[in-house]
This record gives sequence, structure tokens and C-alpha cells, in this order.
Amino acid sequence: MNKPVIAIGLDAAEPGLVKNWIDKGELKTLARLFQTGTYQELKNFGYYRAETPWTTFLTGCSPQTTGYWGPVKYHAHKYNVEKVGAYTFQEYCPFYALSKDFKSAIFDMPQAPIVPGLNGVQVVAWGAHSPQVPRGSQPASLFDELIQKHGGHPAFGRDHANVYSAQSIARLKEWLETGIKRRAEICKDLLQRDDWNLLLTVFGEVHAACHSMWHLNDPNHPLYGEQVTGGENHLLSVFKAIDGAIAEIIAAAPDTASILVFSAHGMQNNNLDLTSTFFLAELLYRWNFPGKVGFSANSGCTEPILGPRAQRRWYREVWAQKYDPNPVTRWLRSVAPTKAHRIFDRACRSLGISGSSDFVSPYTLQNLSEDFDWQPATWYKRLWPKMKAFALPSFSEGYIRVNLKGREPQGVVNPSDYEAVLNEITAHLQALTIGRTGEPAVADLIRTRTSPTASDLGLPDADLIVMWNEQRLADMLESPSFGRIGPVPYQRTGSHTPNGFMLLHNGSGYTLASERQASALDLAPTLLDLMGAPIPDYFEGQSLLTKQPVAVA
Repeated sequence: MNKPVIAIGLDAAEPGLVKNWIDKGELKTLARLFQTGTYQELKNFGYYRAETPWTTFLTGCSPQTTGYWGPVKYHAHKYNVEKVGAYTFQEYCPFYALSKDFKSAIFDMPQAPIVPGLNGVQVVAWGAHSPQVPRGSQPASLFDELIQKHGGHPAFGRDHANVYSAQSIARLKEWLETGIKRRAEICKDLLQRDDWNLLLTVFGEVHAACHSMWHLNDPNHPLYGEQVTGGENHLLSVFKAIDGAIAEIIAAAPDTASILVFSAHGMQNNNLDLTSTFFLAELLYRWNFPGKVGFSANSGCTEPILGPRAQRRWYREVWAQKYDPNPVTRWLRSVAPTKAHRIFDRACRSLGISGSSDFVSPYTLQNLSEDFDWQPATWYKRLWPKMKAFALPSFSEGYIRVNLKGREPQGVVNPSDYEAVLNEITAHLQALTIGRTGEPAVADLIRTRTSPTASDLGLPDADLIVMWNEQRLADMLESPSFGRIGPVPYQRTGSHTPNGFMLLHNGSGYTLASERQASALDLAPTLLDLMGAPIPDYFEGQSLLTKQPVAVA
């Protein structure tokens, strides 16, 4: 067999967190690999950081080349957004499918559909976080066979927890640990079935745990004291379970195999969910319609939202903050039990006291089976044709679309005014501060087009990308022009960074080395190089593998 490679992804594992636990002796398998192998940190793209990493990894190409900026697609002709799922891979296929001379076992790779004719086996959407593809396998019988033999993943499709509920988090931890154990068993099973050039799996459990448990590992997080009282750190427990599972997979691998543990992106305190999915949409509403307030007009309230209100589903609590001109209905909305919200909204409409009809409720969106009902940005879409610019749904940074004449069907901004509109929005965003500290809420603003009429081919839907202050969490923001927005409850406590890494233990003694800032684009060529497979000319990264064997410590 020629250069077998075992590639183990840790989905959204932050390098600093992993190294810290290695140093403390918590992750013994990774510590051993760290001591006997070589380590290289990576950088992914700084924006659309949650939406694009796996496509970048699989294709070896940037989003500008593939034209894929994530599973959310804005359709200008109808002012709507759609969940489009994973990249199609029609123009650029996954790196492991480039040659039929190499045999691969691909288990639970996120955002990777079945590749017809692949030399090997594939199983997709067994337990991956946000798989973006239908469940299935090649051969078709393999998925059910593995389920019957080893079991399914108990957290698939529900790998999240209420961050205000210790019970909910503990339940998620148990599900993830069960999934981790079963993932290891399946990988060992696959290793016994054939001599693979590549076995690739990704522990999506890291992603899910970091989203819901990040605050358990950070004493500075506002929710740390709510749940951490000297008990078990569930986030660390999940990582330790994965560390043990990696040891089992390595033990089942051929002695000559190269072991590559990697992460294409990372995780940190969540400073993106509230800012991108809610605050930005409400700020642009108030800017477009001076004097109006859509949600969270809590001018006299600065207390954090805790207790039963916080334990509602996040979007339900935010919807409960919808402004009603009638003070009675406004108060009733704020105190109504979660399960009564649908009835409450229906009753208000029937009595003609529903207040503003500017918004589409998440409950209406659910009834219509529309995508992203839980993202407040979509609640404003009824108004998008009337707005100069509006916020698009996001999984990471803030995305702003200009309602441009000639591009949008009911565009209100002339191309000649495009820059002026962006300048005005920029000024308001730069004046925005974090309500509890007074620090700037925005770190940077990125314009994606050199001209308003630039072709959208290869470009993201957003005209302006908002890079938020990553040093401070914000449950409320202050605008000099439009007042306070918030407070609202925290949602997930971990959000993404562009930080990744590679950790290589190589049976042939090769090492990782780079004289430049290594990129996530270097992952695919490095893996192909380890396998002894050709690297296509169109890849935008380079192999980080040294060509001269060196002694392994």
C-alpha cells in the first residue's frame, strides 16, 4: 500500500484552546502527537468564516474561485433568502475524488455530498454538525449497515443546548460522548475492511460543544457564574472523549500510516450571533425609517435577561420584544408564556391591535416552511423593497445588502448614490458602542465591490461586511442616532474564528514547515502530498510537507 493517511478533523477546534489543554496534560493523545510530530497553525478567511471553511478545504480553492459563500443564498429578484445547502462540487470536486488510483474511506465529512464513482466508500450526514447534504452512503447499503451495527448519532439534527440550562447542556454532553464513541468504532470498522490510501473523518462534536459550552471554560463569560460552581467542565469532557477516540483510531491504523489531525477554523466567545443576526437588522430598520423602533426599545432597562425569560428559545424572547404602540399589548407580549405567543399574535391581529405590520413573525415563517425563521434578519424582509439597505441572515459576520436600482427589482438607491449610502451606514456603525462598556462595537468594515455595477459572479451577496469587536461580548448596543438596542439574552456562547491548525505524525518522518503564514487552503495539497497523489495546478494553496525526511523525536 502506498502512503496510507489517517486524516482526523476537529470541527471548529480553536488552536489556543487545544494547546492550553495539551500543556495542562488533559489531552494525552494529542500531547503525544504534539511531542513526536510537527505542528502548524493556519488562517482561514476572515469573513464568511463560518460558512466557507469546509468548501475551501475540500476544493483547495477560495470562495472567490468557487463562487460559494455559504448555504444562505439571497435572491435579488424576489427579495428572499434560501437555504441552498452545500457547494455542488461540479466544477471543483473534493480533493479525494481527483484520482481513481487512490482508495478512500470518507466518513461523516460535513458539507460533502456523495461523489459518484469515488474509488472507495462514503458515508455522509451520520452525525456531522450542519452537514448541508442528505443522509446517505456509497455503497447505498453501507449507511444502514453501520447504523445497525454501531448505532446512530444521538445528537444528529439536535446538537445544541439552551445555554441557560445546566440540564440541557448535560444532556447534550451525554449525546456527544455517545456519538464520539460510536464514531471511533465505525472508523475502526472501516479500517479493517480494506487498505485505504485515505481515511477521513471529522469530529463535528467539537463544533456543537463549543457553540453551547464555551462559557463553561471561560470565567470571564457573563454566564460562567450561572452554571459553573466547581463542577465538571463539560466542554473539556467532550474534548477528552475525542482525544481517547483518536487514540483508538490510531491504534487500529497501519503502523506506516501518516496521522494528520487538523482544524479548518476555530471558536471563541460568541460576539457574532446577537450583533449580526439581530442588532444589525434593527439598526438598519431604525436608520431607514427615522423615528420608528422595531424591537427591543428598552431605553430604561439595562439589567441582563436571566431566569425563565432567558430559558425561552432565543428567537421567541427576541420576538417578545417587538414594539407595540399599545402599552397593554406591549406588556402582555413581554410576559406571555412561550407557548402562548402564537395565540397572542393571532388574537392581536383579529382585534386590530397588533401594532406594526412591518414584520413577519417567526411563527408565520415556520407555518410557511421558510428558511431561517429563527434569524431576526428575515423578520424584516417584508420591508426590504422599501429600504435603502438591509441586513441579510448570517452565521458569522454582519452582512449588508444595498437595495440598488437596476439590480434589485424595486431598488431605491441610484448607482450614483451607492458610495454615499455606504458611507452613511459606515458612519453610524463606527459610532455604535457596546452598551455595558462604551467601547466601539465595530472593528472593521469591508466593501466587497469596486463599483455598484460589479458582476456578482464570484462575489458574496453582501455589499458591506461588518467585522465586530471580538474582544467584548455585547447583549446591548448604543447608537447616538438611534438609541439603545437591547438587552437581549445571549444565544450560543461560542462563535467562529478563522484560526486552524495541522498536527502531523508521519510514518515516513516528513514534517510540516512554512516560511509564510500558512492557510487553510494548504490543507488539501498537504494531504494529497502525504498520499503521494498529484496536486492540481488550480489549487490556491501549497503542500506544507518538507521533501527531505528528518528524524522524528
